[in-house]
Amino acid sequence: MIKNDNNNNNYKINYQSIAGSSSSSLKNGETLSVLFTGVGGQGIILATTVLANAAINAGYDVKVSEVHGMAQRGGSVEGSVRIGKKVFSPTINSADFIVALEKLEALRYARKLKEGGFMLVSDYSIYPSTVFSGDVSYPENAEEMLFKFTENFFFINAVEKAKNLGNTRVSNTIMVGALSLMMPFGQDCWLDAIKDSVPGKALQINIEAFKSGRDFLK
Repeated sequence: MIKNDNNNNNYKINYQSIAGSSSSSLKNGETLSVLFTGVGGQGIILATTVLANAAINAGYDVKVSEVHGMAQRGGSVEGSVRIGKKVFSPTINSADFIVALEKLEALRYARKLKEGGFMLVSDYSIYPSTVFSGDVSYPENAEEMLFKFTENFFFINAVEKAKNLGNTRVSNTIMVGALSLMMPFGQDCWLDAIKDSVPGKALQINIEAFKSGRDFLK
């Protein structure tokens, strides 16, 4: 089991053992399902696009699905990617990996994680309007609540790391960098995907963010 240890800066994940053989090449008939979740404005769609393009660069068949919801109002946004030698549908009933850019969204989607899967969670909270109106309360014990679904999760202070790079908007790419260590394709596939997906003026900081995410789990 991979357990969360957000308070231990020396904690390292044996990422190659996560979710079975996900870091090895996929065989015929095998698929890998990755679900991104967050709220509008966090860059879920870009993260989804980068993963899809990286997988294509590695020679895999890819199917992508996006659910924008009320994205313009800070509502939930979902992006899913299925990867394999041949993929027939983008539908994900249960995910090998869930990458959540916000803690409440992690809790909302935790039920979709398959047994033995893994969650990467940005240690960041965005309070919905219903919290400010007093209709609901924001769960302060997200880590404890996630343990009800799985022990295989890890919190990353992605927004703080992005702030240190000079732009909090690249926290999504930091999360993608962390995820990349668990995927069956190399760094060059990812860097080419970022170059193809990110506008030129934002390219360098996104590359730095990607490498920061990879370094965090090494």
